[in-house]
Amino acid sequence: MGILELDQVVMRGFIFGLIHVSILVIGYYSGWSINRLLKIASNGYVAGIIGAVIAHIFADLIAAALDPTMRSAALGIVLGGAIPLIGIPILEKYIIKSEKHIMVGDHEDIEKDLKSSHD
Repeated sequence: MGILELDQVVMRGFIFGLIHVSILVIGYYSGWSINRLLKIASNGYVAGIIGAVIAHIFADLIAAALDPTMRSAALGIVLGGAIPLIGIPILEKYIIKSEKHIMVGDHEDIEKDLKSSHD
């Protein structure tokens, strides 16, 4: 394997990873949150789950579209990321959530949600 081929293997997806994580970091530090918008339609933790998934799907789409090595996979990445959303109603109905799980983001809202659901 030549140096050019090795570089292509190691760097494949580099732009994708850089852009994907940068979008999430910018969203976190800017305070922009899909979760807050979704709370209008659902309870806090479900909005958090759905918001996180949607944020990742958008970040994946943008990152894949901008990374020439991942561009051809953009649609598959988006569809693969969206399909697990179908399982959320089933999980909500049949799975008991652990009291020890960790939630990240929207700290004030999460604290309010936890207090209101346990009172």
